[in-house]
Amino acid sequence: MLTLHIANKNYSSWSLRPWVLLKTLGIPFEERMHPFGELFSFSPTRRVPCLNDGDITVWDSLAITEYLAEHHSEVWPRDVIARAWARSAAAEMHSGFAELRNVCSMSCGQRVELASISPALADDIARLDALWNEGLWRFGGPFLAGSEFTAVDAFFAPVAFRIQTYGLKLGDAASAYAQRLRDLPAMRDWYAAALAETWREQAHEDSISAHGRVTDDLRVPAA
Repeated sequence: MLTLHIANKNYSSWSLRPWVLLKTLGIPFEERMHPFGELFSFSPTRRVPCLNDGDITVWDSLAITEYLAEHHSEVWPRDVIARAWARSAAAEMHSGFAELRNVCSMSCGQRVELASISPALADDIARLDALWNEGLWRFGGPFLAGSEFTAVDAFFAPVAFRIQTYGLKLGDAASAYAQRLRDLPAMRDWYAAALAETWREQAHEDSISAHGRVTDDLRVPAA
């Protein structure tokens, strides 16, 4: 049985990617939650996500995805053109969109009014809109690389929550796609669990407050 180590669901965008991929594709695994602030000794980088498969340890969301793809053909699109595009888009998300990450830290349960949208953040939002529209148009939707949910959708799943949290404005097709991701059963499960968490991680809370005003907090009270 695969074991996936993750951190707090409210905050951990990196954990969400392999988690929602495994859940949506119906690949059996055991989840182990570790609140931020713990020493993640199970991972060589001390970070999550981290996957254990017997004696094999795989860390980093992209490496985990590729490891899963070696055993499950449905992880990436079957069509070679769609697969090449999907891998490129996922890698761009993995290494890019720095301003979006820095300003819009993931917090599923909060609603935040940003103090401002910098040119760099506006560029990231525009690129996101263009990339999603390209995938939906080229491969026919309803997912980014065609009719089936694949790893590229999992890599953008945290962005769907960020769009909701910060009220980010995209075009109609991209906005509908973000809602489609949030409506997935696995995403609904993650969201409900995130709101039920009583943990708070001060660094994430401070980052959110530094970039905007919290207008609503839907989480249960902190422990």
